[in-house]
Amino acid sequence: LLNGSTFPALKGTEAPPRAMLFHNNHDGTFTDVTDKAGVANERWGFGVVVGDYDNDGWPDIYVSNFGKNRLYHNNRDGTFTDVAEKAGVGLGGWSTGATWGDYDHDGFLDLFVPGYVKFDPDNPPIAGKGDLPSEFCQFRGINVMCGPRGLPGESDHLFHNNVDGTFTDVSVKAGVSDPRGYYGLASVFVDVDDDGWLDLLVANDSVPKYLYRNKRDGTFEDVSYLSGFALNDEGREQAAMGIAVGDYNRDGKVDFCITNFSDDYDTLYRNDGDASFTDVSFAAGLASVTIPFLGWGTGFLDYDNDGLLDLLFANGHVYPGVDKQDWGTTWGQRPLLLRNLNGSRFEEVAPATGSGLAVVVSARGAAFGDLFNDGHTDVVLNVIDSAPVLLRNVVKNPNHWLTLKLVGGPKSPRDAIGAKAFVTTGTIRQRGDVFSGGSYASSSDQRLHFGLGTATKVDKVEIVWPGGVKEELEIPAIDRIVTVVEGKGIVKP
Repeated sequence: LLNGSTFPALKGTEAPPRAMLFHNNHDGTFTDVTDKAGVANERWGFGVVVGDYDNDGWPDIYVSNFGKNRLYHNNRDGTFTDVAEKAGVGLGGWSTGATWGDYDHDGFLDLFVPGYVKFDPDNPPIAGKGDLPSEFCQFRGINVMCGPRGLPGESDHLFHNNVDGTFTDVSVKAGVSDPRGYYGLASVFVDVDDDGWLDLLVANDSVPKYLYRNKRDGTFEDVSYLSGFALNDEGREQAAMGIAVGDYNRDGKVDFCITNFSDDYDTLYRNDGDASFTDVSFAAGLASVTIPFLGWGTGFLDYDNDGLLDLLFANGHVYPGVDKQDWGTTWGQRPLLLRNLNGSRFEEVAPATGSGLAVVVSARGAAFGDLFNDGHTDVVLNVIDSAPVLLRNVVKNPNHWLTLKLVGGPKSPRDAIGAKAFVTTGTIRQRGDVFSGGSYASSSDQRLHFGLGTATKVDKVEIVWPGGVKEELEIPAIDRIVTVVEGKGIVKP
């Protein structure tokens, strides 16, 4: 919601050296307003994350680059001003998928920015030169570009919001600076243990993943291995790319799915409580179907509004040369949609000929949201060397839905990042988390969408606001978008 409208806008950042901002015209079309808005970002962009860091009610944009990053402050008139250097979050090097979240409960969003590798384009790494083994520059015995293994990693950075338009780098003090030099690609703040404090997850390429548990004192504890999140069920590190966030089995705890490199499966982590996770990828039916794909952006979504969260993966290879080999994989790959059958198993939705699920591209980012306010979650794919792909959800069925737009009060971030909502219909209780980041280097619609199946009313809505306040609401009608303001209840949009 970049312009305060009730229609989400689109922002693409993977067509270097220029980003593009598309204004939603509310009629099924979009207008390129990049230059007018002042967000061209003529640098090598790698990710975008949206959050209202100054609580003025207008969302701002952080763009991760190879080189200096951008923080576009929303001027409330359809334009933005880059304040990254003034705010102290410009960095440099190679930044990737950032995330906003109020980790210290002061009511203002803080910023985490993962780093990938240290890379000099004028002196690229060469196989066998220096400390770089030649096998780190091969894929299935074929010479390819080197990395990330064997290359020095960029540090990760946590910036504390000073509430005056500036930020302070507290990475080392908070315990999230990544002294190992892992290769971060995606991150997300979310409360994994339901203690009311945001924890931090980082998807790292070719090395273990990070899970930092919030200690409620401004610092984090690295519980990556203890939680079971660092590795897969085989005790093996994977090349993690993206993070999906959602309660797929409706047990009230937030689960995660991680996209990985080709010749490996995407990993579904079931939350067992107390920041403990189990890899259930094989039992859930994900493993075999995802192995041929190289996954990037991903997200949980209830595409058919049946009350169960499904999964979508954006796919595409990194080595164009795979098309010359008979390896069962290709540079361009179709997106993969898995339907949640019963809260424990998923099944691939076969792509209909000519449909969006049959589009073959080398995708990277994936953002999710109801772009047309029709009660169906749509998906936008960012694509290498091509225009973005808009997958409009055209599922036809009689299922009902409810979307909640949450607005934080004085003790919470204005855009309610970090809030949780629970929607009860009969014996079914669903959970939704407001978060920024996740997927791969993408920022999705922060409104919470709930498919209701055949239920004709909502029995109860419970909201846990970022500041810790809990509210219970009655929803008078369904099949609509409802705005809820902390402490004030339902308001007219």
